Amino acid sequence: MGAIMHADTFHNLLTHGAAVNLSNHSKWKLTGGDRVRYLNGQVTNDVRRADENHTVYACVTDVKGRISGDVMIHARDGALWLDAEADLRETLGMRLEKYIVADDVELTDVTDDWQLWHVMGPKAGKGLQCMRFGLPGVDLWLPADEAYQPSVPVLTHDEVETLRVVQQVPRWPNELGGGTFPAEAGLESRAMDFAKGCYIGQEVLSRIKTTGKMPRQLQSWETDREITVGSALLDAEGREIGMVTSTARHPVSGGLVVLGYVKSGTVAQLPS
Repeated sequence: MGAIMHADTFHNLLTHGAAVNLSNHSKWKLTGGDRVRYLNGQVTNDVRRADENHTVYACVTDVKGRISGDVMIHARDGALWLDAEADLRETLGMRLEKYIVADDVELTDVTDDWQLWHVMGPKAGKGLQCMRFGLPGVDLWLPADEAYQPSVPVLTHDEVETLRVVQQVPRWPNELGGGTFPAEAGLESRAMDFAKGCYIGQEVLSRIKTTGKMPRQLQSWETDREITVGSALLDAEGREIGMVTSTARHPVSGGLVVLGYVKSGTVAQLPS
């Protein structure tokens, strides 16, 4: 059936804004004199562009260039601050710790110490600029015990998921599981910098950039059919060409918006 959002909620979101409570996200604080150089060697984007007013979105990849997790990064108070999906707390924390050897760096898990809110729309105000759902917004990091009430409606889990799918934003683990290259998920322009220097997995990802060859691509389409997450996608001859990763009912059209990976060269055969 897919996640659901009512049409008036969607309209109000686009015209007036909305808030999302991301406080369950995993959060880390990275300190030390080598923090920028170290993290730049771990992620796909240029950490040097992160500051107290702007986030940098990046993937953490393994030596084969496949995604181990995705993070938002900003810099303030002499530290780098990272957040990621809740279920990446242990695995991504261990992955980042693994490559701290002789670096002047300390990674601290601050998940339980901070709230994290994302506010979109004209009432978002000034703050940490961050494009999480394909719409302009700001992030607010607040102490865990601080009272906070957004001036705009707070979206439910289903409404957040609907927005994400309609906006074609890939998410861990649906679209960004461990077998995925960033380019397959369409993240080259958003999460990658090919001029910043070396990082774990960089050689493989640069080769993909040069050749343009990928096993599959993330696609989005709308259909009147009922399709469930995990369903195989078949071509006209019944051959499997991909798999559905996320679905949501479009608030306005009522059609089912589908995200799924499709083998390269078979895009024209997507079911409608």
